[in-house]
Amino acid sequence: MSTQLIENPRGSYRFLRGIEPYSSGVVASPGWEIVHATLAQPLAWHDGLCAIRKHLERIGRERYSLCGVELRCPEPFSMDGFIAFNRQYRSLLEDWEMLVDDENPIARTNVSPVNDPPHESVVYGFSYTEPSDLERSTFIVAGGGELEGALDARNIVCSGDTSAEAMREKAQCVVNLMKERLSYLGNHESLSQINVYTAHDLRELLSREVIPGLPSAARLGVHWHYSYPPVHDIEFEMDLRGVVKELIIDLS
Repeated sequence: MSTQLIENPRGSYRFLRGIEPYSSGVVASPGWEIVHATLAQPLAWHDGLCAIRKHLERIGRERYSLCGVELRCPEPFSMDGFIAFNRQYRSLLEDWEMLVDDENPIARTNVSPVNDPPHESVVYGFSYTEPSDLERSTFIVAGGGELEGALDARNIVCSGDTSAEAMREKAQCVVNLMKERLSYLGNHESLSQINVYTAHDLRELLSREVIPGLPSAARLGVHWHYSYPPVHDIEFEMDLRGVVKELIIDLS
């Protein structure tokens, strides 16, 4: 992962380079802040992104201000299936001319709820920039699981092993990833939400990995989404954000 933040002047934010379908995270440029919005009713991913674009235009923001997307999928993908979905997703962003020098600037999280999953991939939430006189930074750390390197099943930490020791290794890998991304985008004091996505019991992982690695979790608490990460054999995922404004928006 490149540690240099890349400017996205059209969107009024900087981003940390990730992979083709998404960036590793975003931070608002000076004079701007990132707003996080949860959809009151999730929308099919393509329709949802189009609805978000129209909403941003209605409130006087261009599509380029979109800097984060949260998706929910029916079930975990195979690695090949995930890559195929990512191509469709990136293709829409290319059509909208959202890329910056062929880099995808938009952060993303994509998980599958254990209970009551959607019938198709849907948009659950999104983030965008707006003018602000806030002095503190606002940022989104993209979702990440226990994958070391490129999107390749061989890079999954302890693949196929969900023993207590393996889950600790997985959680430790993800916490370290979050800490690394956070070091370039924000700081522990500015965190407003810590999300964990796993179908496994969280108590020991919280006390032994998450809280020691991210001490703000003791103060903020952790939002546990009882969900599978988006790819088979990835068992633990997290994302973070540091924002001031949280909205619930009905775009249906």
